[in-house]
Amino acid sequence: MKEGLVIKSTGSWYTVKTNDGEIHNCRIKGRFRMDGIRTTNPVAVGDRVDFEEDKESKVIVKIHDRKNYIIRKSSNLSKHSQIIASNVDQAFLIVTVNYPLTTTTFIDRFLAAAEAYRIPVRLIFNKIDRYRPNDKDRLVELKGIYEKIGYKCFEISAKNGTHLDTIREELKEKINLLSGHSGVGKSTLINAIQPGLDLKTGEISEAHSQGKHTTTFSEMFELDFEGYIIDTPGIRGFGTIDMEKEEMSHFFPEIFETSEKCQFNNCSHIHEPKCAVKAAVEIGEISITRYESYLGMVMEDEDNKYRI
Repeated sequence: MKEGLVIKSTGSWYTVKTNDGEIHNCRIKGRFRMDGIRTTNPVAVGDRVDFEEDKESKVIVKIHDRKNYIIRKSSNLSKHSQIIASNVDQAFLIVTVNYPLTTTTFIDRFLAAAEAYRIPVRLIFNKIDRYRPNDKDRLVELKGIYEKIGYKCFEISAKNGTHLDTIREELKEKINLLSGHSGVGKSTLINAIQPGLDLKTGEISEAHSQGKHTTTFSEMFELDFEGYIIDTPGIRGFGTIDMEKEEMSHFFPEIFETSEKCQFNNCSHIHEPKCAVKAAVEIGEISITRYESYLGMVMEDEDNKYRI
C-alpha cells in the first residue's frame, strides 16, 4: 500500500505522485461514496489517496478526508455534481470584462461555492491590454463591487506579462486553483507564470464571443518558486449544489453581515417587512447585481441547470 497526491484526473485514469516523487497511473476500485454526494468523479485532483498494485494495474482503494473542495453541477444528466478540485489553499477566478464576457451571476455563484467551503478567492481581471474605454469603466465598476466586500482583485495581461509578478507572489507556497470560462486566458496565464509547461491555448469564437475548450481535465502543476497550480477545464455554467436555501445568505458576506439588522431572524430577504438587506440594496450599500445573484440561487429549482 502506498500513499500519494492526485495530480491529474482524466475521468478513468488518475496520476498519483508519492511523497518521494514517484509517478503512478491508477484506476479506482469499486464505487466511492463521498459524503452522500453523487458525483461524476469520485477522485479529484488534490486528493490524498492510498493505492495498491494488483495483477493488471495500480488501484486507488482509499480517499483521505478532504479539508475542502469546490463543486459544481455536472453537465452529465445522469449524475448530480462534479468536484473540480480538493484540498486547495486558495482559488483564483479569472474574469474578462469582454473577449469573452464573464457575467456577475457566474462570478457570484463561484464565490458562493468557495465561501461554502471556506476557500479564499481572488479575482484576476485579464486582457486589460484589449479593453476599450467602456470596458475599462466596467472594470472599475466590478472591482469596486468586489473589493468593497473584501475580495482581492488584480488587473493583468497574461499575453503582455503585465502585473504577473504580483500574481506569482500570491501563488507562492500554496495549492492554488485557477478557474474561469473557456477563453479567459487561463492557459496563457499559466504558461507565462511557469515557462516550459506549454499548455495548449485557444482562440475566441468571433461569432459567439466564447472560448473553445483547450483543457479537458484537471491537472496540478508544481511551480519553480514553490507552490502548485491546479488547471481546470473552462466552465460555461456554474450551478451550485449541496447548499440549503436557508443558509444561502451565509455565502454572501455583505448580505450575511447586514442580515443581523433584519426584524426577523429567519428573514429570507425577499418579501419580509423591515428587511435590512433590501433597504441596503435600495440605497446602494449592497450591489443590486449581488442581490439578484442571491435571489437567483435561493429561488432556483433543484432540478434546474444553471446556464449562462
